[in-house]
This record gives sequence, structure tokens and C-alpha cells, in this order.
Amino acid sequence: MNDTAPLDFDSPSVRQLREDLALALRAAAHHGLSEGVCNHFSVELPDRSGRFLLNPRGLMWSEVQAEDIVLIDEEGQRLAGRHEVEPTAMFIHAAIHRLCQKACVLHTHMPYATALTLTADRALDTTLSQNAMRFHGRTAVDPNYNGFALDVREGERIAGVLRTADIGFLGNHGVVVCGDRIDYAYDDLYYLERACMAQVLAQSTGRPLAPASAALAQHVSEQSMGERLQSELFFEALRRTL
Repeated sequence: MNDTAPLDFDSPSVRQLREDLALALRAAAHHGLSEGVCNHFSVELPDRSGRFLLNPRGLMWSEVQAEDIVLIDEEGQRLAGRHEVEPTAMFIHAAIHRLCQKACVLHTHMPYATALTLTADRALDTTLSQNAMRFHGRTAVDPNYNGFALDVREGERIAGVLRTADIGFLGNHGVVVCGDRIDYAYDDLYYLERACMAQVLAQSTGRPLAPASAALAQHVSEQSMGERLQSELFFEALRRTL
């Protein structure tokens, strides 16, 4: 938190965040990463006031617009917006924003990444494809599924597993992708699912896999994180086309 005046829900900067969050949700629906009216994307306000924007309960991601986005505090109380919010969103997202200091938190049950959380390894092998290597050293695995996150303790437990990692694989559940910006986080979400899809398809052949070295994977990760212009261009292309 800081000593500056808190941003207003209808201020230009917050309005832009609402537009961007709604765009990320529609893009996820377009790319097949959504599941009914479930799962949630959130972004903390830049005034570091503990408040964050969240998609509402009951809307398909493909229909979400800026005016549908809801503002809640770290206690899960709705502060602005015309819709209700889903309880598990408040517990998971509030804990990650507060304890992990993540600005943007994207939680999905996207199919290929979720499929890998059902395996004994629970996660992506970050030494396989080039897309997978961008996540090398950036993931955490939570192997302990405890049912719906309907209390503060479960949200804090998930946040405790994630810690400083950008990507959390939640065993028997789904994934969490975090970032400092919405466009960067969405780019990671999209390419995470592509990497997981490639691994699932490769495994389905029954042929032995051919991973690269950990050193090479780390090098590719550093290359990917060192130049994020491609992430910005991708998000702006989505803005034009969606």
C-alpha cells in the first residue's frame, strides 16, 4: 500500500485496466481456454491499495465487457460493479495478490495444462518444446487437491505453494498464471497451453521423448523473458481482432 489517494473505479487508468481484463477474458474464450462461466482473471489496481478487478459471476467470458468487471478488496468485499462475484475467486485471487504480490492472476481449467495436472508429474516438462522452455524455472506444483477453495486458509495454502513462481500447476484442478501486466500474463497463459498441448500430443505417440538440457531450457527462458515486445504485439493484435 502507499499514501497516495486511491484510484476511482471510473478513472481513465482503471477504465483501461477494465478494458484490458475484459479483452483477456474474451481472448481466452476465443482460444478455447475457458470453461462455462467458471474460473477467473484478476488484476490489482496500480495504487497498491489491496483492491483488484475481477470478472463477474455468471457471465460467459466471450460476453464480458469493461462495464461487467467488478472491483473487490482483499477481504473479498465487492466495492464497485453491477454483478456478484464467485466465492472461490475471492479466496484464491485475494490470497495470491496479497501474499505473492502478483499484479495479475489468471486461473483456468484449460484442457491440456489441466490434463498434465492429472499425471504423476503434475506439470509441464520445461525441457521439451521451445514454448515449454520459456517457463523453465518459473513454475511451482501443488500436488494436494483439497476440493473447492471456499475459505481463506485454502487460498493462502495455494498462495504459499506458488510463492515467487509465475506459473502454478494445481494437482487435479488447473493452473494459475501470474504476471506484472495483463498482456504479459495472457501471453504466458496462451503459450503455456500450447506447450502443454505439444507435450500431450508427443506423449500420445508412445515414442520416447527427447528433452533438451536444463541449461539450454534456462537459456531459452532468459531469452523469452528478456524481450516482451512480442507479448505486447500479440495483445494489441487481439484488441484489433476481438
